[in-house]
Amino acid sequence: MEYRSSASLLGLPLVHIATGVVVDGRYRRGVATAWFAVGDIAIGMLFACGGVALGGVSLGGAALGLLPIGGVALGLLAIGGLGLGIVAAGGVAVAWYAAIGGLAVAHDYAIGGVALAQSVIIPSPSDSLPLSSIPHAPFRWSDALLLIAIVGALLVVARSIQARRKE
Repeated sequence: MEYRSSASLLGLPLVHIATGVVVDGRYRRGVATAWFAVGDIAIGMLFACGGVALGGVSLGGAALGLLPIGGVALGLLAIGGLGLGIVAAGGVAVAWYAAIGGLAVAHDYAIGGVALAQSVIIPSPSDSLPLSSIPHAPFRWSDALLLIAIVGALLVVARSIQARRKE
């Protein structure tokens, strides 16, 4: 099944939903590329949901993006069973700035059952939110430029996949 909206922005459809189908006895994965993409493999500039999801906010078994949520999450603010990012939360959280999880490994701050970082934050029972002890904001202007570069790269990838599919 496939649905693609007629409305588009910057050459990409606003919504694309593509589920897998069986063709000649072989399963073909549904690849969705749009601003809001849902499919077996979803590449969405703003939102992606699928087995493999790549996009701004991405939900999936393997999720990559600015805010990935999934079994394996890789991105800026990663949340998942295995979270890898600038800030990460999950069963195993590996981050550059702050990690929260059963196993939390970070360069700067870590909170968790086993926490490894320059500053390990140990919440007291009276603390309702241990993150309040982090002294400065995790994002800087250089991070904003990185976000712009990531979004631009996502747009280029989505456009090239869409061009290959038309051939």
